[in-house]
Formats: sequence, C-alpha cells, structure tokens
Amino acid sequence: MKKYLLLLSISVLAFSCKDKEKNSSEKKEETAEVTTKQETKDDEWTVLFDGTNLDNLQLYGNDNSIENWKIEGDALVFHPPAERPKDTHYNLVSKKEYTNFVLSIDWKISEGGNSGIFWGIKDDGTYGQPYETGLEVQVLDNEKHPDAKNGTDRQAGALYDMVAPNKDVTKPIGEWNTAVITINHKTNTGSSVLNGVTVAEFPLKGKEWNSLLENSKFNGWDGFAKYKTGKIGVQDHGDIVSYRKIKIKELN
Repeated sequence: MKKYLLLLSISVLAFSCKDKEKNSSEKKEETAEVTTKQETKDDEWTVLFDGTNLDNLQLYGNDNSIENWKIEGDALVFHPPAERPKDTHYNLVSKKEYTNFVLSIDWKISEGGNSGIFWGIKDDGTYGQPYETGLEVQVLDNEKHPDAKNGTDRQAGALYDMVAPNKDVTKPIGEWNTAVITINHKTNTGSSVLNGVTVAEFPLKGKEWNSLLENSKFNGWDGFAKYKTGKIGVQDHGDIVSYRKIKIKELN
C-alpha cells in the first residue's frame, strides 16, 4: 500500500511539473507573439512612391496634376521646363504631414545638379517655397555644382547650411544614393545617413540648435523650422534629379 501511495505521489508530482512547464511555455509563446506584433507595428512603413503612381504626392501649393515629374522605370524623375513662367516652381510634397519619423529615399543627381529633401514643410498658402519653413538634407553633385564650394555644410548629406557631413560618401554621378533621415522631437535628435554612413547628427531645439540657426542663412526667417509637424518634400532646383523607393515610418 505504501509502495502504491509513493508511486501515486510521484505520478502527481510529475504531471504537476509538466503542467507548469506547459503553462510556462504557453506564456512564453504568448509573450513572444505580443512582442512580435509590437515589433511589426513599430516597423510599419508607408510607401510614398513605389514606381507605379503618384497618389501620395502633389505639387507644393497645388493639388492638381503633377507637371514635369515623370515616372521612368521605378524612378520619379524631374525634368525642368524649357520655359519657366516667372515665380513658378515644381516642388513635390507629400499629401500627409508627419512629426516624428524615419524617411528612406534613393536619389540620383544629374551632372552639376542640385536638389534637396525637406521635412516640416508648411503648405497652407502662407509661404511660397518649401525651404521657407522646411529643413533640408542636401542633394548635390559635390564635384561640379558651385554650392559645394560655398562650404561643406552645403554638400550632399548636410543639414543644409547648418551641419556639414563628416565625410563624403556619395556615389559617382549616374549612380543611386540611399538617404535615411530620422527626426525625433521626443528625443530631440535628428540624423542624416547616406549610403549606410551617419554623416550628420543634430538637435531640433535647445541651446545648440539656436546656435546653429543663428549662424545660418535662415537666421531671422519667420517660418523656418517652426513647424514640428509638416509635409515631406523634394526640391525643384532647376536640374534633372531622380528619386525612388520613397517610404516613411512614423515614430509613435
């Protein structure tokens, strides 16, 4: 009888341990599933241009049909007009506004060309150009465009006229470059990554930011960098430029 009771106790203990292991395993699986779902949620990208349509983009100050920007292959290419009416520009912006985000975009500039990638753009009819409000990461032919000679803070990858890239990692003209721009007002950090290299980092407010602004061409501009939330844009600077694989991830 004692032997039977001993065997029964061992069986109950073994079953209890297995049940605990099962519950622990199930909890781990549930936790992993929640974590995976959260990671997926935080890693969601919104495609602004995938090479097929311009549904998420419009001309700055104008929601009518886009002129001079053409889809060629998987790229969005700007062809400056042969004759440009006075005070007419063809800057392209997102239809939606963004605050904290990671923006990934490929660019290819023409020989001697100039363009730029903007954020924080106010597009309500108050301002005439995106650069009046939006900050810019420079897109440039560093070798042949004269702006590159006006200071390294005007070269490709720079926070334009404010923070110079720590090195030139641009690809030769005719090749694609990948820019990743991160703006996070919660952590007061911004960065410009070009072809996998972090070439510029900068604050978005505070003493250091104020110093950068005061020593730039934008000092005293009423609307510049005033809008945390604004549109994303690419610039018509009068030169042929191509963009592709434009996507954005909002930081919640």
